[in-house]
Amino acid sequence: MAPRSQKLTFRGSTGATLAARLERPAGPARAFALFAHCFTCSKDSLAATRISTALAAHGIATLRFDFTGLGASQGDFANTDFSSNVQDLLAAAEHLRAHERAPELLIGHSLGGAAVLAAAPDIPEARAVATIGAPADADHVVRSFHARRAQIEREGQAQVELAGRRFTITRQFLADLEGQSVRARVREMRKALLIFHSPRDEVVGIDNASALFQAARHPKSFISLDGADHLLRSRADGDYVAAVLAAWAARYVPALAERAGEAAGRSATAPAEPGWVRVVETGEGRFQQSVAVGAHRLLADEPVDLGGGDTGPSPYDYLSIALGACTSMTLRMYADHKGLALEGVAVEVGHEKVHAQDCRDCGEEVRGREGRIDRFERRIALEGALSDKERQRLLEIADRCPVHRTLTRSAVIVTYPKKGQGQ
Repeated sequence: MAPRSQKLTFRGSTGATLAARLERPAGPARAFALFAHCFTCSKDSLAATRISTALAAHGIATLRFDFTGLGASQGDFANTDFSSNVQDLLAAAEHLRAHERAPELLIGHSLGGAAVLAAAPDIPEARAVATIGAPADADHVVRSFHARRAQIEREGQAQVELAGRRFTITRQFLADLEGQSVRARVREMRKALLIFHSPRDEVVGIDNASALFQAARHPKSFISLDGADHLLRSRADGDYVAAVLAAWAARYVPALAERAGEAAGRSATAPAEPGWVRVVETGEGRFQQSVAVGAHRLLADEPVDLGGGDTGPSPYDYLSIALGACTSMTLRMYADHKGLALEGVAVEVGHEKVHAQDCRDCGEEVRGREGRIDRFERRIALEGALSDKERQRLLEIADRCPVHRTLTRSAVIVTYPKKGQGQ
């Protein structure tokens, strides 16, 4: 089964109803995480959505929500400040604590990162904290509307345009930011910290990551998001953060560490005898399998529409891979042996189940059968200065691929229990 996304609401720090979404794993949640979005963003930003859903695929249920007055949440943004954001985070943690399980992992993006650092000491169950492009001081955000600061100080508030939208910023908002000491909270939180930051971040400079790292106690880690922008618009960047985060958190969150140990115990290890392939259920999702071939480790799964998580090729995909790889290797061996000017080979393989009577290009012996058969379609591209005769010969050689012969001839499969596993 694919990860599930659940809409929910809870009361925020000012009493307003906050909109949230809980990304649930396909199977039982190994741990719970809380995600705080960037300043004036929402729970549906690219970074929040991609990282939360990717963490769910790693077995970590992740709650993301809109701060008061933002996104789909109720309340007036003009009546909020950094302190109220921190209180919203504590309210979100309390909701998880009451209805699911308290968050063991806190994640914050940009100013949301500063907010989780400030909230972390007050969430005792949280054992690990991660920030993405976070400022070292909450008042860093003032730079976004510095030109209106004098007006805000003079008139008590002003309309500022941020990310293409207009917001009311009050004098109280500024005073609250200036009264915050994020680095002091970092020093006292006593939790594992992972700092993600791009050296090319033009919104929150890399020097902020250095300041946070210096303020934090061990254990602390830093990951450079080279090439990423501040908002993590690239899907690859979001997936990378989630994958690294899940692996890192397993060192500090007991439930993740226990599950990792269980998975390692079940995972496919190198078989005792050469020439064997070992396939073992991982316990992640309904169908995911860990595959070991010598020193190689792979995953197999089913597509989402068949109840799987689509985390790896399906069994029939692997069968098509075997045919395609064997075909290409066979053509390379033949071309090298004959001295042909074959510069490159590309093989595409498709598979479907069709009725034997409908398979017009399968030969008389197949069309005479009853029921459905497996039909593989193979498309071969040959690069190089080859004559028409050489190209035709190579296509004929493709049918001599050992896997091709295995699939088109009878094979015998003998099944028996492994020693020590029943009779």
